[in-house]
Amino acid sequence: MTSAPPPTNPAPGETSGVPHGLSQVRSVIAVSSCKGGVGKSTTAVNLAYALSSQGASVGIFDADVYGPSLPTMIKPDNDDVVFVGRQIAPLQRNGVKLMSFGYVNEGSAIMRGPMVTQLLDQFLSLTYWGSLDYLILDMPPGTGDIQLTLSQRVNITAAVVVTTPQELSFVDVERGIEMFDAVNVPCVAVVENMAYLDLDENKDEDDAEEKAQKEEEEVIRLQNEIKMRQAFEYSLQEKGIPTTSIDSITNDLMKIVQTSSTEDAVRATNADEKKKDKKNQQLRIFGNGHRKRLSEQWGIDQTYQVPLLQKISRNGDSGTPFILDYPSSPQAGIYRDLASNVIREVAKIQYFQESARPTVSFNKETKLLDVDTGAVGSTFGRDKEDGNIGRVRGTLIPRRLRLDCKCAACVEELSGRQILKPSDVSEMIRPLKMGPTGNYALSVDWSDGHRSLYPFRQIRALMVEEEEERKRRAEANPVGGKTSVVLSEPEPSVAEEREPMRIGMF
Repeated sequence: MTSAPPPTNPAPGETSGVPHGLSQVRSVIAVSSCKGGVGKSTTAVNLAYALSSQGASVGIFDADVYGPSLPTMIKPDNDDVVFVGRQIAPLQRNGVKLMSFGYVNEGSAIMRGPMVTQLLDQFLSLTYWGSLDYLILDMPPGTGDIQLTLSQRVNITAAVVVTTPQELSFVDVERGIEMFDAVNVPCVAVVENMAYLDLDENKDEDDAEEKAQKEEEEVIRLQNEIKMRQAFEYSLQEKGIPTTSIDSITNDLMKIVQTSSTEDAVRATNADEKKKDKKNQQLRIFGNGHRKRLSEQWGIDQTYQVPLLQKISRNGDSGTPFILDYPSSPQAGIYRDLASNVIREVAKIQYFQESARPTVSFNKETKLLDVDTGAVGSTFGRDKEDGNIGRVRGTLIPRRLRLDCKCAACVEELSGRQILKPSDVSEMIRPLKMGPTGNYALSVDWSDGHRSLYPFRQIRALMVEEEEERKRRAEANPVGGKTSVVLSEPEPSVAEEREPMRIGMF
Protein backbone atom coordinates (compact mmCIF):
# COMPACT_ATOMS: atom_id res chain seq x y z
CA MET A 1 0.00 0.00 0.00
CA THR A 2 1.61 3.26 -1.11
CA SER A 3 0.73 6.93 -0.94
CA ALA A 4 1.11 9.88 -3.28
CA PRO A 5 0.73 13.60 -2.57
CA PRO A 6 -2.65 15.14 -3.36
CA PRO A 7 -3.02 17.39 -6.42
CA THR A 8 -2.18 20.99 -5.61
CA ASN A 9 -4.78 22.62 -7.85
CA PRO A 10 -8.28 21.47 -8.81
CA ALA A 11 -8.84 20.77 -12.44
CA PRO A 12 -10.77 23.25 -14.57
CA GLY A 13 -14.46 22.65 -14.44
CA GLU A 14 -14.30 21.08 -11.01
CA THR A 15 -17.66 21.49 -9.28
CA SER A 16 -18.89 21.09 -5.75
CA GLY A 17 -22.30 19.66 -6.67
CA VAL A 18 -20.95 16.13 -7.12
CA PRO A 19 -18.81 13.87 -4.91
CA HIS A 20 -15.25 15.20 -4.81
CA GLY A 21 -13.77 12.17 -6.53
CA LEU A 22 -16.06 12.68 -9.55
CA SER A 23 -15.37 16.39 -9.97
CA GLN A 24 -13.28 15.86 -13.13
CA VAL A 25 -15.51 13.21 -14.71
CA ARG A 26 -17.21 14.68 -17.79
CA SER A 27 -19.90 12.03 -18.38
CA VAL A 28 -21.36 9.21 -16.29
CA ILE A 29 -22.99 6.33 -18.18
CA ALA A 30 -25.20 3.99 -16.14
CA VAL A 31 -25.40 0.40 -17.39
CA SER A 32 -28.47 -1.08 -15.76
CA SER A 33 -30.87 -3.98 -15.74
CA CYS A 34 -33.83 -4.72 -13.51
CA LYS A 35 -33.09 -8.45 -13.59
CA GLY A 36 -29.89 -10.21 -12.60
CA GLY A 37 -28.06 -12.64 -14.86
CA VAL A 38 -28.69 -10.87 -18.17
CA GLY A 39 -25.05 -9.94 -18.86
CA LYS A 40 -25.12 -6.37 -17.54
CA SER A 41 -21.56 -6.42 -16.18
CA THR A 42 -20.28 -8.06 -19.36
CA THR A 43 -21.84 -5.23 -21.34
CA ALA A 44 -20.43 -2.57 -18.99
CA VAL A 45 -16.90 -3.97 -19.20
CA ASN A 46 -16.81 -4.38 -22.98
CA LEU A 47 -18.48 -0.98 -23.51
CA ALA A 48 -15.77 0.63 -21.37
CA TYR A 49 -12.95 -0.93 -23.39
CA ALA A 50 -14.73 -0.13 -26.66
CA LEU A 51 -14.84 3.54 -25.60
CA SER A 52 -11.18 3.33 -24.60
CA SER A 53 -10.27 1.89 -28.02
CA GLN A 54 -11.74 5.04 -29.59
CA GLY A 55 -9.35 7.27 -27.66
CA ALA A 56 -11.48 8.17 -24.62
CA SER A 57 -10.28 8.12 -21.01
CA VAL A 58 -12.58 5.67 -19.23
CA GLY A 59 -13.27 4.27 -15.77
CA ILE A 60 -15.60 1.57 -14.43
CA PHE A 61 -17.30 1.77 -11.03
CA ASP A 62 -18.89 -1.47 -9.81
CA ALA A 63 -21.85 -0.27 -7.71
CA ASP A 64 -23.06 -3.77 -6.79
CA VAL A 65 -21.66 -4.31 -3.28
CA TYR A 66 -23.87 -7.37 -2.68
CA GLY A 67 -22.32 -9.27 -5.57
CA PRO A 68 -19.38 -7.38 -7.14
CA SER A 69 -18.49 -8.74 -10.58
CA LEU A 70 -15.57 -6.56 -11.63
CA PRO A 71 -12.83 -8.42 -9.69
CA THR A 72 -13.72 -11.63 -11.56
CA MET A 73 -14.14 -10.02 -14.97
CA ILE A 74 -11.04 -7.80 -14.93
CA LYS A 75 -7.73 -8.60 -13.28
CA PRO A 76 -5.89 -5.28 -12.79
CA ASP A 77 -2.32 -4.73 -13.92
CA ASN A 78 -1.38 -4.10 -10.30
CA ASP A 79 -3.69 -4.85 -7.37
CA ASP A 80 -1.85 -2.66 -4.84
CA VAL A 81 -4.06 -0.02 -3.22
CA VAL A 82 -2.56 3.45 -3.72
CA PHE A 83 -3.64 6.59 -1.85
CA VAL A 84 -3.72 10.02 -3.44
CA GLY A 85 -3.81 12.25 -0.39
CA ARG A 86 -6.88 11.05 1.51
CA GLN A 87 -8.43 9.41 -1.53
CA ILE A 88 -8.01 5.96 -3.06
CA ALA A 89 -6.60 5.79 -6.57
CA PRO A 90 -8.54 3.33 -8.75
CA LEU A 91 -6.79 0.25 -10.09
CA GLN A 92 -6.07 -0.04 -13.82
CA ARG A 93 -6.06 -2.53 -16.66
CA ASN A 94 -4.93 -1.51 -20.15
CA GLY A 95 -5.47 2.17 -19.33
CA VAL A 96 -9.04 1.79 -18.00
CA LYS A 97 -9.51 2.75 -14.34
CA LEU A 98 -11.33 0.28 -12.08
CA MET A 99 -13.00 0.38 -8.68
CA SER A 100 -15.15 -2.18 -6.92
CA PHE A 101 -15.99 -3.13 -3.36
CA GLY A 102 -14.54 -6.52 -4.26
CA TYR A 103 -11.08 -5.05 -4.93
CA VAL A 104 -10.72 -3.62 -1.43
CA ASN A 105 -12.72 -6.24 0.48
CA GLU A 106 -12.84 -9.94 -0.33
CA GLY A 107 -16.32 -11.30 -0.93
CA SER A 108 -19.61 -9.42 -1.02
CA ALA A 109 -21.18 -7.09 1.53
CA ILE A 110 -23.69 -8.42 4.07
CA MET A 111 -25.50 -5.33 5.32
CA ARG A 112 -28.82 -3.51 5.25
CA GLY A 113 -29.86 -0.99 2.61
CA PRO A 114 -29.06 2.26 4.51
CA MET A 115 -25.54 1.00 5.25
CA VAL A 116 -25.04 0.10 1.59
CA THR A 117 -26.04 3.58 0.42
CA GLN A 118 -23.60 5.10 2.92
CA LEU A 119 -20.86 2.77 1.71
CA LEU A 120 -21.49 3.73 -1.93
CA ASP A 121 -21.47 7.39 -0.97
CA GLN A 122 -18.05 6.92 0.65
CA PHE A 123 -16.74 5.11 -2.42
CA LEU A 124 -17.94 7.90 -4.70
CA SER A 125 -16.33 10.55 -2.50
CA LEU A 126 -13.07 8.76 -1.69
CA THR A 127 -12.15 7.33 -5.10
CA TYR A 128 -9.89 9.73 -6.98
CA TRP A 129 -10.84 9.18 -10.61
CA GLY A 130 -8.97 12.19 -11.93
CA SER A 131 -9.82 13.43 -15.41
CA LEU A 132 -12.16 11.05 -17.26
CA ASP A 133 -14.23 11.36 -20.42
CA TYR A 134 -16.58 8.57 -19.36
CA LEU A 135 -17.24 6.74 -16.10
CA ILE A 136 -19.20 3.54 -16.65
CA LEU A 137 -21.47 2.91 -13.67
CA ASP A 138 -22.20 -0.82 -13.41
CA MET A 139 -25.49 -0.57 -11.51
CA PRO A 140 -26.86 -3.35 -9.29
CA PRO A 141 -30.04 -4.99 -10.62
CA GLY A 142 -33.38 -3.50 -9.55
CA THR A 143 -35.02 -0.10 -9.06
CA GLY A 144 -34.69 0.42 -5.31
CA ASP A 145 -32.91 2.67 -2.82
CA ILE A 146 -29.42 2.08 -4.18
CA GLN A 147 -30.40 3.05 -7.72
CA LEU A 148 -32.24 6.16 -6.53
CA THR A 149 -29.35 7.15 -4.25
CA LEU A 150 -26.90 6.88 -7.13
CA SER A 151 -29.23 8.96 -9.32
CA GLN A 152 -29.37 11.64 -6.62
CA ARG A 153 -25.67 11.68 -5.77
CA VAL A 154 -24.25 11.32 -9.28
CA ASN A 155 -25.10 13.46 -12.29
CA ILE A 156 -25.80 10.47 -14.53
CA THR A 157 -25.56 11.65 -18.13
CA ALA A 158 -27.25 8.73 -19.88
CA ALA A 159 -28.26 5.10 -19.37
CA VAL A 160 -27.80 1.86 -21.30
CA VAL A 161 -30.35 -0.82 -20.37
CA VAL A 162 -29.41 -4.50 -20.72
CA THR A 163 -31.94 -7.28 -21.21
CA THR A 164 -32.59 -10.66 -22.88
CA PRO A 165 -35.24 -11.54 -25.49
CA GLN A 166 -37.77 -13.15 -23.11
CA GLU A 167 -41.10 -11.45 -22.39
CA LEU A 168 -40.35 -11.41 -18.66
CA SER A 169 -37.16 -9.47 -19.32
CA PHE A 170 -39.03 -6.94 -21.47
CA VAL A 171 -41.29 -6.18 -18.50
CA ASP A 172 -38.16 -5.43 -16.49
CA VAL A 173 -36.82 -3.24 -19.29
CA GLU A 174 -39.96 -1.12 -19.05
CA ARG A 175 -39.42 -0.72 -15.30
CA GLY A 176 -35.82 0.32 -15.85
CA ILE A 177 -36.66 2.87 -18.52
CA GLU A 178 -39.47 4.28 -16.37
CA MET A 179 -37.08 4.61 -13.41
CA PHE A 180 -34.54 6.55 -15.47
CA ASP A 181 -37.32 8.61 -17.02
CA ALA A 182 -38.53 9.53 -13.52
CA VAL A 183 -35.08 10.86 -12.57
CA ASN A 184 -34.61 12.54 -15.98
CA VAL A 185 -31.82 10.30 -17.23
CA PRO A 186 -32.21 9.58 -20.97
CA CYS A 187 -31.93 5.95 -22.05
CA VAL A 188 -29.75 6.03 -25.18
CA ALA A 189 -29.54 2.31 -26.03
CA VAL A 190 -30.79 -1.15 -25.17
CA VAL A 191 -28.50 -4.18 -25.39
CA GLU A 192 -30.22 -7.52 -25.92
CA ASN A 193 -27.84 -10.19 -24.65
CA MET A 194 -28.18 -13.88 -25.56
CA ALA A 195 -30.22 -12.77 -28.57
CA TYR A 196 -29.37 -15.96 -30.44
CA LEU A 197 -27.05 -18.93 -30.34
CA ASP A 198 -24.30 -18.51 -32.91
CA LEU A 199 -23.98 -22.02 -34.32
CA ASP A 200 -20.90 -20.93 -36.26
CA GLU A 201 -19.10 -19.62 -33.18
CA ASN A 202 -15.86 -21.48 -33.95
CA LYS A 203 -15.82 -20.56 -37.65
CA ASP A 204 -12.22 -19.31 -37.70
CA GLU A 205 -10.89 -22.37 -35.91
CA ASP A 206 -12.99 -24.66 -38.10
CA ASP A 207 -11.74 -22.98 -41.29
CA ALA A 208 -8.12 -23.38 -40.19
CA GLU A 209 -8.67 -27.05 -39.33
CA GLU A 210 -10.47 -27.64 -42.64
CA LYS A 211 -7.63 -26.03 -44.60
CA ALA A 212 -5.01 -28.11 -42.82
CA GLN A 213 -7.10 -31.24 -43.37
CA LYS A 214 -7.45 -30.52 -47.10
CA GLU A 215 -3.71 -29.97 -47.46
CA GLU A 216 -3.04 -33.26 -45.71
CA GLU A 217 -5.60 -35.07 -47.91
CA GLU A 218 -4.01 -33.60 -51.04
CA VAL A 219 -0.57 -34.91 -50.02
CA ILE A 220 -2.04 -38.35 -49.35
CA ARG A 221 -3.87 -38.29 -52.71
CA LEU A 222 -0.67 -37.54 -54.63
CA GLN A 223 1.20 -40.25 -52.77
CA ASN A 224 -1.58 -42.75 -53.55
CA GLU A 225 -1.55 -41.78 -57.26
CA ILE A 226 2.17 -42.44 -57.46
CA LYS A 227 1.78 -45.85 -55.74
CA MET A 228 -1.20 -46.71 -57.98
CA ARG A 229 0.69 -45.82 -61.17
CA GLN A 230 3.63 -47.97 -60.06
CA ALA A 231 1.24 -50.84 -59.29
CA PHE A 232 -0.42 -50.56 -62.73
CA GLU A 233 2.95 -50.55 -64.52
CA TYR A 234 4.22 -53.55 -62.53
CA SER A 235 1.03 -55.52 -63.22
CA LEU A 236 1.15 -54.80 -66.96
CA GLN A 237 4.78 -55.86 -67.15
CA GLU A 238 3.99 -59.19 -65.45
CA LYS A 239 1.26 -59.85 -68.03
CA GLY A 240 3.71 -59.40 -70.88
CA ILE A 241 2.35 -56.11 -72.21
CA PRO A 242 4.88 -54.47 -74.50
CA THR A 243 6.86 -51.74 -72.84
CA THR A 244 5.86 -49.23 -75.55
CA SER A 245 2.16 -49.67 -74.62
CA ILE A 246 2.47 -49.68 -70.81
CA ASP A 247 2.58 -45.88 -70.44
CA SER A 248 -0.56 -45.22 -72.53
CA ILE A 249 -2.53 -47.99 -70.82
CA THR A 250 -1.43 -46.77 -67.38
CA ASN A 251 -2.54 -43.22 -68.24
CA ASP A 252 -5.96 -44.48 -69.34
CA LEU A 253 -6.38 -46.44 -66.12
CA MET A 254 -5.35 -43.41 -64.02
CA LYS A 255 -7.93 -41.20 -65.80
CA ILE A 256 -10.69 -43.68 -64.96
CA VAL A 257 -9.65 -43.70 -61.29
CA GLN A 258 -9.37 -39.89 -61.17
CA THR A 259 -12.82 -39.42 -62.73
CA SER A 260 -14.36 -41.69 -60.11
CA SER A 261 -12.48 -39.85 -57.33
CA THR A 262 -13.64 -36.48 -58.64
CA GLU A 263 -17.28 -37.57 -58.58
CA ASP A 264 -16.88 -38.75 -54.98
CA ALA A 265 -15.21 -35.43 -54.05
CA VAL A 266 -18.09 -33.43 -55.57
CA ARG A 267 -20.63 -35.41 -53.57
CA ALA A 268 -18.60 -34.89 -50.38
CA THR A 269 -18.29 -31.14 -51.09
CA ASN A 270 -22.08 -30.78 -51.58
CA ALA A 271 -22.67 -32.56 -48.29
CA ASP A 272 -20.20 -30.23 -46.54
CA GLU A 273 -21.91 -27.14 -47.98
CA LYS A 274 -25.27 -28.31 -46.68
CA LYS A 275 -23.75 -28.80 -43.25
CA LYS A 276 -22.24 -25.28 -43.41
CA ASP A 277 -25.58 -23.71 -44.39
CA LYS A 278 -27.22 -25.40 -41.45
CA LYS A 279 -24.36 -24.42 -39.17
CA ASN A 280 -24.50 -20.72 -40.18
CA GLN A 281 -28.06 -20.39 -38.94
CA GLN A 282 -28.76 -18.30 -35.83
CA LEU A 283 -30.78 -20.28 -33.33
CA ARG A 284 -32.99 -17.87 -31.33
CA ILE A 285 -33.44 -19.88 -28.16
CA PHE A 286 -35.33 -17.19 -26.22
CA GLY A 287 -37.45 -15.75 -29.04
CA ASN A 288 -37.09 -12.90 -31.51
CA GLY A 289 -36.67 -10.11 -28.98
CA HIS A 290 -38.45 -6.77 -28.65
CA ARG A 291 -36.67 -4.28 -30.90
CA LYS A 292 -39.88 -3.20 -32.63
CA ARG A 293 -41.77 -2.70 -29.36
CA LEU A 294 -38.90 -0.70 -27.88
CA SER A 295 -38.97 1.60 -30.88
CA GLU A 296 -42.76 1.99 -30.97
CA GLN A 297 -43.41 2.35 -27.23
CA TRP A 298 -40.30 4.16 -26.06
CA GLY A 299 -38.74 5.67 -29.16
CA ILE A 300 -35.49 3.74 -28.59
CA ASP A 301 -34.15 2.75 -31.99
CA GLN A 302 -30.61 2.01 -30.87
CA THR A 303 -30.85 -1.65 -29.88
CA TYR A 304 -27.94 -4.07 -30.12
CA GLN A 305 -28.20 -7.86 -30.24
CA VAL A 306 -25.28 -9.81 -28.79
CA PRO A 307 -25.23 -13.58 -29.37
CA LEU A 308 -24.90 -16.29 -26.74
CA LEU A 309 -21.21 -16.97 -27.22
CA GLN A 310 -18.93 -19.30 -25.32
CA LYS A 311 -15.95 -17.00 -25.84
CA ILE A 312 -17.69 -14.03 -24.21
CA SER A 313 -18.62 -16.17 -21.21
CA ARG A 314 -15.14 -17.67 -20.98
CA ASN A 315 -13.47 -14.26 -21.05
CA GLY A 316 -15.82 -12.97 -18.38
CA ASP A 317 -14.53 -15.69 -16.06
CA SER A 318 -10.86 -15.38 -17.03
CA GLY A 319 -10.31 -11.76 -15.98
CA THR A 320 -9.67 -10.43 -19.50
CA PRO A 321 -12.43 -8.53 -21.36
CA PHE A 322 -13.61 -10.26 -24.53
CA ILE A 323 -12.94 -7.21 -26.70
CA LEU A 324 -9.23 -7.29 -25.75
CA ASP A 325 -8.74 -10.92 -26.76
CA TYR A 326 -10.87 -10.78 -29.92
CA PRO A 327 -10.75 -7.17 -31.21
CA SER A 328 -11.46 -8.18 -34.82
CA SER A 329 -14.46 -10.40 -34.10
CA PRO A 330 -17.99 -9.44 -35.23
CA GLN A 331 -19.10 -9.34 -31.60
CA ALA A 332 -16.38 -6.82 -30.72
CA GLY A 333 -17.74 -4.75 -33.62
CA ILE A 334 -21.15 -4.73 -31.89
CA TYR A 335 -19.61 -3.27 -28.73
CA ARG A 336 -17.74 -0.66 -30.77
CA ASP A 337 -20.98 0.34 -32.52
CA LEU A 338 -22.62 0.69 -29.09
CA ALA A 339 -19.72 2.88 -27.93
CA SER A 340 -19.99 5.11 -31.00
CA ASN A 341 -23.71 5.58 -30.37
CA VAL A 342 -23.07 6.44 -26.71
CA ILE A 343 -20.52 9.07 -27.75
CA ARG A 344 -22.97 10.68 -30.20
CA GLU A 345 -25.91 10.66 -27.79
CA VAL A 346 -23.90 12.02 -24.87
CA ALA A 347 -22.68 14.89 -27.05
CA LYS A 348 -26.30 15.77 -27.91
CA ILE A 349 -27.38 15.56 -24.27
CA GLN A 350 -24.56 17.78 -23.05
CA TYR A 351 -25.27 20.33 -25.78
CA PHE A 352 -28.87 20.77 -24.65
CA GLN A 353 -28.43 20.05 -20.95
CA GLU A 354 -27.66 23.48 -19.57
CA SER A 355 -30.43 25.23 -21.52
CA ALA A 356 -32.92 22.50 -20.63
CA ARG A 357 -32.43 22.49 -16.87
CA PRO A 358 -34.79 24.82 -14.96
CA THR A 359 -33.17 27.55 -12.88
CA VAL A 360 -34.72 28.77 -9.62
CA SER A 361 -33.31 31.60 -7.48
CA PHE A 362 -34.62 33.59 -4.53
CA ASN A 363 -34.78 37.37 -4.95
CA LYS A 364 -34.18 38.90 -1.52
CA GLU A 365 -35.57 42.27 -2.58
CA THR A 366 -38.89 41.07 -4.02
CA LYS A 367 -39.11 38.01 -1.73
CA LEU A 368 -40.10 35.98 -4.81
CA LEU A 369 -38.63 32.99 -6.64
CA ASP A 370 -37.33 33.79 -10.14
CA VAL A 371 -38.01 30.71 -12.29
CA ASP A 372 -36.90 29.80 -15.81
CA THR A 373 -38.23 26.38 -16.85
CA GLY A 374 -35.63 25.83 -19.57
CA ALA A 375 -35.31 26.08 -23.33
CA VAL A 376 -38.24 25.44 -25.65
CA GLY A 377 -38.30 21.89 -26.95
CA SER A 378 -35.69 20.66 -24.48
CA THR A 379 -36.66 17.91 -22.09
CA PHE A 380 -34.77 15.38 -20.01
CA GLY A 381 -35.37 11.76 -20.80
CA ARG A 382 -38.03 10.52 -23.15
CA ASP A 383 -40.68 13.00 -24.32
CA LYS A 384 -44.15 12.29 -22.98
CA GLU A 385 -47.46 13.87 -23.88
CA ASP A 386 -46.91 16.52 -21.22
CA GLY A 387 -43.13 16.49 -21.41
CA ASN A 388 -42.43 19.12 -24.08
CA ILE A 389 -44.28 22.04 -22.53
CA GLY A 390 -42.07 24.87 -23.76
CA ARG A 391 -40.29 27.61 -21.84
CA VAL A 392 -41.86 29.73 -19.14
CA ARG A 393 -40.15 32.57 -17.27
CA GLY A 394 -41.74 34.23 -14.29
CA THR A 395 -41.83 34.59 -10.55
CA LEU A 396 -43.39 32.40 -7.95
CA ILE A 397 -44.33 33.06 -4.34
CA PRO A 398 -42.20 30.73 -2.14
CA ARG A 399 -45.28 29.62 -0.19
CA ARG A 400 -46.84 28.31 -3.40
CA LEU A 401 -43.82 26.06 -4.07
CA ARG A 402 -43.72 24.91 -0.44
CA LEU A 403 -47.39 23.88 -0.64
CA ASP A 404 -46.60 21.79 -3.73
CA CYS A 405 -44.17 19.53 -1.87
CA LYS A 406 -44.96 15.85 -2.60
CA CYS A 407 -42.82 14.17 0.05
CA ALA A 408 -44.26 11.52 2.38
CA ALA A 409 -44.68 14.10 5.17
CA CYS A 410 -46.81 16.34 2.94
CA VAL A 411 -48.74 13.85 0.79
CA GLU A 412 -49.97 10.37 1.73
CA GLU A 413 -48.04 8.07 -0.57
CA LEU A 414 -50.68 5.44 -1.34
CA SER A 415 -53.86 7.52 -1.56
CA GLY A 416 -52.34 10.84 -2.66
CA ARG A 417 -54.26 12.66 0.08
CA GLN A 418 -52.83 16.04 1.02
CA ILE A 419 -51.41 15.97 4.57
CA LEU A 420 -49.87 19.43 4.59
CA LYS A 421 -52.49 22.10 5.29
CA PRO A 422 -52.12 25.60 3.82
CA SER A 423 -52.76 27.04 7.26
CA ASP A 424 -49.58 25.29 8.49
CA VAL A 425 -47.35 27.19 6.06
CA SER A 426 -46.41 30.77 6.94
CA GLU A 427 -46.83 33.59 4.43
CA MET A 428 -43.23 34.59 5.25
CA ILE A 429 -41.64 31.22 4.47
CA ARG A 430 -38.50 31.43 2.33
CA PRO A 431 -35.82 29.08 1.02
CA LEU A 432 -32.57 28.97 2.96
CA LYS A 433 -30.67 26.79 0.51
CA MET A 434 -31.41 25.52 -3.01
CA GLY A 435 -29.44 23.25 -5.32
CA PRO A 436 -29.80 20.52 -7.96
CA THR A 437 -30.07 16.86 -6.99
CA GLY A 438 -28.58 14.75 -9.74
CA ASN A 439 -29.92 15.71 -13.16
CA TYR A 440 -33.57 15.57 -12.28
CA ALA A 441 -34.61 17.58 -9.22
CA LEU A 442 -34.23 20.73 -7.13
CA SER A 443 -33.58 20.35 -3.40
CA VAL A 444 -34.87 23.16 -1.16
CA ASP A 445 -34.19 23.72 2.55
CA TRP A 446 -37.07 25.84 3.88
CA SER A 447 -37.08 28.32 6.76
CA ASP A 448 -39.65 26.12 8.59
CA GLY A 449 -37.03 23.34 8.85
CA HIS A 450 -38.52 21.18 6.08
CA ARG A 451 -36.53 19.87 3.12
CA SER A 452 -38.34 19.36 -0.19
CA LEU A 453 -37.32 17.66 -3.41
CA TYR A 454 -38.96 18.96 -6.60
CA PRO A 455 -38.38 17.07 -9.86
CA PHE A 456 -37.70 19.53 -12.68
CA ARG A 457 -40.76 18.20 -14.48
CA GLN A 458 -42.88 19.16 -11.48
CA ILE A 459 -41.50 22.71 -11.52
CA ARG A 460 -42.25 23.02 -15.24
CA ALA A 461 -45.79 21.72 -14.79
CA LEU A 462 -46.37 24.07 -11.84
CA MET A 463 -45.18 27.11 -13.80
CA VAL A 464 -47.32 26.22 -16.79
CA GLU A 465 -50.33 25.76 -14.53
CA GLU A 466 -49.71 29.14 -12.91
CA GLU A 467 -49.17 30.79 -16.29
CA GLU A 468 -52.48 29.44 -17.59
CA GLU A 469 -54.22 30.60 -14.43
CA ARG A 470 -52.75 34.08 -14.87
CA LYS A 471 -53.98 34.20 -18.47
CA ARG A 472 -57.47 33.18 -17.36
CA ARG A 473 -57.51 35.98 -14.79
CA ALA A 474 -56.27 38.45 -17.40
CA GLU A 475 -59.03 37.43 -19.84
CA ALA A 476 -61.69 37.61 -17.13
CA ASN A 477 -60.54 41.07 -15.93
CA PRO A 478 -59.15 42.99 -18.91
CA VAL A 479 -57.88 46.36 -17.71
CA GLY A 480 -56.24 47.67 -20.90
CA GLY A 481 -52.57 46.93 -20.72
CA LYS A 482 -50.37 44.22 -19.34
CA THR A 483 -51.24 42.28 -16.26
CA SER A 484 -48.80 41.47 -13.48
CA VAL A 485 -46.26 38.76 -14.25
CA VAL A 486 -46.13 37.61 -10.62
CA LEU A 487 -47.40 34.07 -10.43
CA SER A 488 -49.18 34.04 -7.11
CA GLU A 489 -50.50 31.15 -5.09
CA PRO A 490 -54.17 30.18 -5.40
CA GLU A 491 -56.69 30.79 -2.66
CA PRO A 492 -56.37 28.33 0.27
CA SER A 493 -59.63 26.66 -0.64
CA VAL A 494 -58.37 25.98 -4.17
CA ALA A 495 -55.06 24.59 -2.89
CA GLU A 496 -56.90 22.25 -0.54
CA GLU A 497 -59.25 20.97 -3.23
CA ARG A 498 -56.70 20.55 -6.04
CA GLU A 499 -55.81 16.92 -6.70
CA PRO A 500 -52.15 16.36 -5.76
CA MET A 501 -49.79 16.29 -8.71
CA ARG A 502 -48.00 12.97 -9.24
CA ILE A 503 -44.59 13.36 -10.81
CA GLY A 504 -42.63 10.20 -11.44
CA MET A 505 -42.20 8.41 -8.12
CA PHE A 506 -42.35 11.52 -5.95
